[in-house]
Order: sequence, then C-alpha cells, then structure tokens
Amino acid sequence: MASNVVEKAKDVLNLNKDDIKIVGQKVHHTGYGLMGLTWRSNPPSQEQCFEAMKTALENKSNFWNGGEIYGTVERNSLHLLREYFEKYPKDASKVVLSIKGGIEKGGRRPDGSAENTRRSIDECLTVLAGTKKLDIWEAARADPTTPIEISMRAANEYVKAGKLGGIALSECSANTIRRAAKEVKVACVEVEFSLFSTQILDNDVAKVCAELHIPIAAYSPLGRGFLTGQIKSPSDIPADDLRHHIPRFYPENFDKNLKVVNELEQISKRKGCTSGQVALAWVRAQSRKPGMPTIIPIPGASSPERVKENLVEVDLSENDLKEIDSLLASAEIAGGRYDGPLAALEHADTPELKE
Repeated sequence: MASNVVEKAKDVLNLNKDDIKIVGQKVHHTGYGLMGLTWRSNPPSQEQCFEAMKTALENKSNFWNGGEIYGTVERNSLHLLREYFEKYPKDASKVVLSIKGGIEKGGRRPDGSAENTRRSIDECLTVLAGTKKLDIWEAARADPTTPIEISMRAANEYVKAGKLGGIALSECSANTIRRAAKEVKVACVEVEFSLFSTQILDNDVAKVCAELHIPIAAYSPLGRGFLTGQIKSPSDIPADDLRHHIPRFYPENFDKNLKVVNELEQISKRKGCTSGQVALAWVRAQSRKPGMPTIIPIPGASSPERVKENLVEVDLSENDLKEIDSLLASAEIAGGRYDGPLAALEHADTPELKE
C-alpha cells in the first residue's frame, strides 16, 4: 500500500509541471494544434474556431502551434489568429505562439535559403499585423539543399532585432538539431510522437533534445485521431480527408492498427477515461523517464467538446506504463507516417555548410 501511495505521488508531481518554459514564457504541459482549423477542404466556421481556441485558453492550454502552410496563401493559421486577437486582444499576451514556415510560397517544397526564411518570417509578421507577437518561427521541414546554418542565421537576425521571440525546428535529424543549436538557442523541436509513432526514441532526436535541454512539441499525439477510438473503419473517415493518403489508414493496414486501439480502449475503460486521454497521458509521461526531454503534446481539435476532452489529464502509474509499453513491444504498427515526397523528408538532414 505504501509503495502505491509513493508511486501515485510521483506521478502527480511529474504531471503537474507548471514550470515548463519556452522562450522564457510559462506554458501548459498540453498544447493546442491549429492545423485542422484552416487546413481542410471544409474548414469550421470562424465562430466555431474561436470557441475552440477560447476553450483551449480557458483550460490553460496556452502553447499554440500553427503554420503559414496550414491552408492557402490567402487563408491559413495566421489569418485566423489575427482575427481572433482582433476580437480578443487581451488573450494575445497569454498565448505562446509557434508558427511553421520556411516552405516555398504557395508550394510544399522546403526552402531554407536565407531569402525564403526572411520572406516567411516577414509574411508571418505582416499577416499578424501587430495583433500578436510572433513568439516562435519554426522551420517546418529540413531543406535537403540548404545547410541548416543558413536558415538559422537568417532567422536569428529577427531575434536580434526584437521582431521574433525564438526559433524552432521540425521533422529534422538529430545531427541537424545539434548543428542548429550551435547557431541559435533552439526554442523547441516539433516532431510526430505517439503510441503509433515512436521513431524519435530510436533515431537520437529525443536523446539530443534531452542533452541540449530542448523541449519537444509532439504533433499528432493521437495518431491523427486513430488513437481516440472514434474511427472504427476507413469509411468513418470523410471522403475528402487527407488521412486517406496516409499509409497507416490504408485498408490493408487499417485492421492491424485497430487491434492496438482496441487494446488501448481496454486500459482506458479500466481507468474510467477515454483511449485518447490515455494516449496523451502516455506521451506526457515520457518526460519523466531518465534521459528524456520535456515533451508537450499538441493535439488539435475543432470543437470545444473535443478540446476539453484532450485537456482532461489522466495519471498513469508505473504499472500502467509498463502495460502500455508491453503492448507496443508486441504490436505491429502497419504503414508509414507519410507517403510520396513527404516520406523522404521524415527526420531529414541538411547538407553540411562549406565556409
């Protein structure tokens, strides 16, 4: 009994990390991903988006992640954020905002050149129009043609000028992180991390972030909705949904992956919560393992109800974690995270700088 009490106390102590800081600002240990509010064929109404965003902030989720690539040049995360902060100006100082950029304008190819890095940051600042400070600009993908040092130096000009709070990286290799950290203070590294996507535990990305004290922002911590248990067959996914192009959701892989979700649901029922809440708790719990960095899941949600559900935090005991880890060890996760050109950019490196 005594050991259980001690274990419980340790869990609560580690889950209630109110001292997580990014660019010097305190952030909640569960963030909020904005992608689904603008990057879909039929995006939610402005009213619904505002309600979801307001709900996130009211529930202390103040680390928001968006992108100039989340939508079109004419309408993406930045336009929605400007409108939100125009309506709720007092919320601007409460939010720590990270925006992904560094992709060619109007395209999908990474362009880490100094010129495009400046173009991207300038565009972010222009669209926000002073309604909110750009706390973090994030290189969305490693450019396989441009040394990361070039991108970092160009972005750092804006930090030195006081126009930008900090610089982050996304979907890059451990080597790229080390090289970037020699040029700038890396605010955070955004990578996909969930029960379905644990690659950073094996490719040194998590290890390097821990060594350099860089927090990780874990995108798609719910496996793009798969781990919520709400998707039982490919037909549950809307016909125009991007998930139809992700190998993990292909019909030949779907049932294999569903077995993992079904087992996760058994754990969640026993704990009196949803499988999604267990999945998010597992991501957060990795922070307390030796040699691991702080990991902040950034689940996305377009309805206030789903936002609230994602922010109900569940405590996982060491026995719970062992059970889940055992499930992962025996599970076969079928299908990759991406297909086509994006697959080649997973945790990519950039060419060495020649000076």
